[in-house]
Amino acid sequence: MQANTFSKQNFEDGKILLLHKEIGWTSFDVVKKVKNLIRQAYQIKKIKVGHAGTLDPLASGLLIICTGKFTKKISEIQSKRKVYTGQITLGSTTPSYDLETSVDKIFDISNISKTDILETANKFIGVIQQKPPIYSAIKVKGERLYEKARRGESIDIKSRETTIFSFEIKDIDLPHFKFQIECSKGTYIRSIADDFGKYLKNGAHLSQLTRNQIGDYDLSRAFTIDEFKKQLNL
Repeated sequence: MQANTFSKQNFEDGKILLLHKEIGWTSFDVVKKVKNLIRQAYQIKKIKVGHAGTLDPLASGLLIICTGKFTKKISEIQSKRKVYTGQITLGSTTPSYDLETSVDKIFDISNISKTDILETANKFIGVIQQKPPIYSAIKVKGERLYEKARRGESIDIKSRETTIFSFEIKDIDLPHFKFQIECSKGTYIRSIADDFGKYLKNGAHLSQLTRNQIGDYDLSRAFTIDEFKKQLNL
């Protein structure tokens, strides 16, 4: 847990906050809440607050918040390696590659073995090309992709280069398996889940995700919103 060294001057000069984003919150929700709490606690009319890397609403874990002059550090923090743990479910796909949307296709997984899963994970190690999910916050001509997706528009998304440093399979209990991935910035774990199914000539989607680390910043030192609120004596 982070030590409480909070003050009005602190936040204005610049502070890096480690927040534990809970499932259901958007990253923007967390930024807005933190900003409002700081303004309320110190009677500040204006304070810069931003996050260093989006987490999807159905993902939990480490969200780094920068305040004041430290918002200039956001790009630097975003460039650091990330560590995620989670669960992929085989035998079904969703349009969003996770549980934000309903299952649209079902596949027979009776021919998939634990060896198949372990061997497939190894295919992702190194520099890879991946397409971001259409249900993502990437902007195309000033509009978020997920807004186009919700209208049912067909969009050609270009592949992007990313690096997977490690992909460990932690537990297999079909149709689910748990994993830990260390990757570069810009990696979409949802896309890895979808591609995993395709490698197996099957289907898959991401059914749980937690971000555990960004560089040397660790989830174990993060505040929940409620804990942060208490630290501000609110």
